[in-house]
Amino acid sequence: MQTQFSIIAMIMQGWYATYPLLLISVVCVTVIIERVWSLWGLSARASHVAEGLVGLLNQGKFDEALERVKSPQSAGERVFHELLTEAPSADRARLEEVDEERRFAELLQLRGLIWILATSGASAPFIGLFGTVVGILAAFQSMAIMGTGGFSVVAAGISEALISTALGLAVAIIAVIFYNYLSQKIERINATIHICAARLIDAALRGQRANGN
Repeated sequence: MQTQFSIIAMIMQGWYATYPLLLISVVCVTVIIERVWSLWGLSARASHVAEGLVGLLNQGKFDEALERVKSPQSAGERVFHELLTEAPSADRARLEEVDEERRFAELLQLRGLIWILATSGASAPFIGLFGTVVGILAAFQSMAIMGTGGFSVVAAGISEALISTALGLAVAIIAVIFYNYLSQKIERINATIHICAARLIDAALRGQRANGN
C-alpha cells in the first residue's frame, strides 16, 4: 500500500509531465480499442463475399451479384459494389481503375486515427525526459537553498523526477507496438480486398463474354 501511495504521490508531484502523459495514454487506449474493433474480421468477410460473387459473375448475372452488395457495410463490400456497378460494360483497365480509387479511399478510412499512436510513440519519451530534467533541477535547487550536500538530500527529488521518464517510455512502447500491429493489419486487409477485386474483375470479364459483350 505504501509503495502504491508513493508512486501515486510521485506522479502527482511531477504533474507538469505525468498528467499530459496520462492523458495521452487514455487517448491511445481509446484509439487502439476503436481500431481493433473496427478492423476485426474484415479480411474474412471480404473473402467470403467475393467467393459468393465470383460464380454469379462468371455466369453473367450482374444484377443478381449487385443485389448482394446493394447495402455495403464493410470496406470490401464498398469496393465490390463500385466494381459491380460498372462490371456489365467496363473493360479491364476501367475496372482496375475503379478498384484502385475505391481501395485508396477505404484505406484512408481504415487507418482512421492511428497516426495518434505514431505521434504519441515519438513524443511521449521526450515529454517524460522533460519532466525528469525539470524534476532533477528542482531537486538540486532545493539542495542549494538548504545549503547541505549529499545524495540523500536529492534522492527523493530524483526518484520523483524519474517517474516521468518511466511513464513516458511505457506510453511510447504501447503506442509503437499497436501502431505497427494495426498498420500491418490494415495492409493485410487492403491486400485481401485487392486480391478479391482482381478475382471479381476476371469473373466479370468472363461474364461479359458469356453475355455476348
